[in-house]
Amino acid sequence: MEIKEGVTASGSEEKLPRKLGLWGLWLLVVNGFIGAGIFGLPSGAAQLAGEYSVWIYVICALLMLPVILSFAELGSYFRGTGGPVKYGTAAFGPFIGFQAGWLFYVARMISFAANSVLLVDSIGYFLESAATGAGRLISLAVIIGGLTLINILGSVESIRSLALFTVIKFSVLIFLVFGGLVMLGTEVIPTFETAVPPVSDLGAAALLLIYAFVGFEGAVVPAGEAKRPERDMPLALLLGLGSVVLLYMLIQLVSQAAVPDLASSSSPLLDASAALFGSTGAIILMIGVVTSVTGNLVSTIFSTPRLTYALSFEGSLPKWFGKVHSKFLTPANSILFFAIFAFIGASLGSFTVLAAMTVLSRLFLFIISCAAVPVLRPKFRGNTRFILKGGYVIPALGILASIWLMFQVRFNSIWLTGLFIAIGTGLYFIGRKQGDS
Repeated sequence: MEIKEGVTASGSEEKLPRKLGLWGLWLLVVNGFIGAGIFGLPSGAAQLAGEYSVWIYVICALLMLPVILSFAELGSYFRGTGGPVKYGTAAFGPFIGFQAGWLFYVARMISFAANSVLLVDSIGYFLESAATGAGRLISLAVIIGGLTLINILGSVESIRSLALFTVIKFSVLIFLVFGGLVMLGTEVIPTFETAVPPVSDLGAAALLLIYAFVGFEGAVVPAGEAKRPERDMPLALLLGLGSVVLLYMLIQLVSQAAVPDLASSSSPLLDASAALFGSTGAIILMIGVVTSVTGNLVSTIFSTPRLTYALSFEGSLPKWFGKVHSKFLTPANSILFFAIFAFIGASLGSFTVLAAMTVLSRLFLFIISCAAVPVLRPKFRGNTRFILKGGYVIPALGILASIWLMFQVRFNSIWLTGLFIAIGTGLYFIGRKQGDS
């Protein structure tokens, strides 16, 4: 069964206008990838893998490629809002579809809260009072409130603001890369004369850097607002991965050449920029941190509330979540709900604690989505679809990569994810009971 354009599985018509093209989807993908991680990961990679760390980015990209390719195929099937919700529901029924959407929603909400905390901490680099005491709460309220207002006003305004942050973020990172290449020349090229690190260290480095390659899944959620999702969604995902891995590799090369003791640095890109361009370079890089995190926040608050909107249409959440603003044509209630609970989480937690809570939820989401490919392909195969070559080898590899990563997570993430699943199960049955009454 193919879901028609603008119609949900329950037969209700979506009311969100289709304004997103390939450029808008690509912006969502790269801002999902590039958050705060790349500003701190190069030192950890250098500590574990030394000069071979540049190739760990390639390994991570290859690990995530089967998952991303599976999402690319699934993204070409559906023209409605929901992403993983639609994939899980169409393949395995409404309960699994709800759990996929719920786990993704919780992970993204907590990630949004964590990055909001990080943004306030970064602002504190310039203005200490904004990151402590009552000033911290005011800063969080202004940031989250401002992003909420932008999203309620309309999708075009959200994408325009996202484009601005993306330009600034990429300008700073490219400034570091090309400035380093010009000043250091061939010094950035590793000699690879040192011994190859133990396999255990290389595996640990891959596990560390893999977090710079997640977040892309948010781009598939607003397919109901994409002009041609069957073509643009796969292209945006693949172009996003290609551009990001190249940028990451260049950043690692320049950083380890500019900072000889990179492995011991707590702020590797800040130190690299300061080493190359002095105090002015450090300030420019800090602006890049702020804009990078802000761009990630804009991307998250744009795509994630569309999940509760989609779940409402599927009958798994109250209809309140599916209300569309009469003037701005945005899922205003879902956006407001997301913002309120993200603010609560940001007010109570630190970046490290909040970020650690999201890992396992994402991996469950990846497994459900990859497993949906062999179930759905026979129903959706057609000339306009993006069909992977090699049968079902690629989705299987995506599942295996996710399972391997699952064995690397800490116990705290396991019991927290179990708690989230239990809460989601309770909400699902309440929503279904309300829908039947």
